[in-house]
Amino acid sequence: MTKIKPRTVAIVLLGVVLGFAAAWLLKPTVSSTANPTPATNTESDRSEIKIPTEYLTIANIVVEPVSSGGIANDILTTATVTSLPNSEAIAVARAAGTIARINYRLGDTVKAGDVLATVNSHEAAAMHSDRSIAIAKEDLARRTYARETNLYKQGITPRQEIETAQSALAVAQAEVQRAKAVANAAHVTEDGRSVAVVSPIAGKVTVANATLGNFIQPQTELFRVTGYGPVQIEASVTAADTARISVGDKASILILRGEPIDAVVHSITPTVSGASRSATVVLTPSPSVQKLLIGEGLQVRLHSKGAERGLAVPEDAIQSIDGHDVLFVRTKEGFRPQPVLVGKRSGGMAHIISGAQEGDLVATRNAFLIKADMIKTAKEE
Repeated sequence: MTKIKPRTVAIVLLGVVLGFAAAWLLKPTVSSTANPTPATNTESDRSEIKIPTEYLTIANIVVEPVSSGGIANDILTTATVTSLPNSEAIAVARAAGTIARINYRLGDTVKAGDVLATVNSHEAAAMHSDRSIAIAKEDLARRTYARETNLYKQGITPRQEIETAQSALAVAQAEVQRAKAVANAAHVTEDGRSVAVVSPIAGKVTVANATLGNFIQPQTELFRVTGYGPVQIEASVTAADTARISVGDKASILILRGEPIDAVVHSITPTVSGASRSATVVLTPSPSVQKLLIGEGLQVRLHSKGAERGLAVPEDAIQSIDGHDVLFVRTKEGFRPQPVLVGKRSGGMAHIISGAQEGDLVATRNAFLIKADMIKTAKEE
């Protein structure tokens, strides 16, 4: 048996000790912060885009519920806000002349009968003169008739004379009525030198074309006054679409500064007109609608009857992220992208096959701004 030398044993022991020391020194230090903390938020929470409510108003981001409605037969078209009959009036001068005074300007509030301006006119003087002459002739005819009546009662004049006087009085009275009607229609002033431009209705001056000292012709539009009454919406549709729309159908008015407004189809023109060869659909908005401005352009969605039913959202609500269609569903602090399966698209509407439920509040108009904010946030992270 070979005897192991003490020196060899010492070398082996020293190697073992050095090996353990090196292994201990090279071992990775594990601290309490090295272990990942369990996630407290779900994946959907981490993907939420936080957007202040104030920004929705500023950016005109509209939030609408996913609804069960028509898919194929809804019609999206442009429209214009117009006034109802008797809710807007044009004020003109009824005679040629020079504008001598302007009493109201653009935006002023007026009452029915207020004099907006006065126009000095030779025609006004002529109408005033005709009225005065007619009144004088009537007075003479009345006195003549009274005298002939008295003479007839006394047996001095024959009946023929009184009948002639009676006929002359009737003619004079008719002439007075004509002259007064002409002068009153032209709003001839009491002095007979000018005509007044009068507001037919109460409201606000929305057009003011009068310039002091300007010579104008009769029927020249000088002012336009818009009343405070309700308005109507005039939408343009193709001739083919008129067959799909009926009086009483429901519609949605899409405005730039708020939620859609409910409306009802009031009438449909039986003919097409204009360069676009389109028919006009007149809509009556909900009575509780906010103030719409005359002449304002907007969009309407006509919900024609007999359409295929299902969950539907405006096409603007569908956004594509990484090749997938999503809806931005409203949350307490913003929106979260919700993947959806989209079916047919028609008339500005999209059919949602799966991924959403009726009543879900989703961003529709300007939803692309939320997508842009999400992409920006992802790049920053």
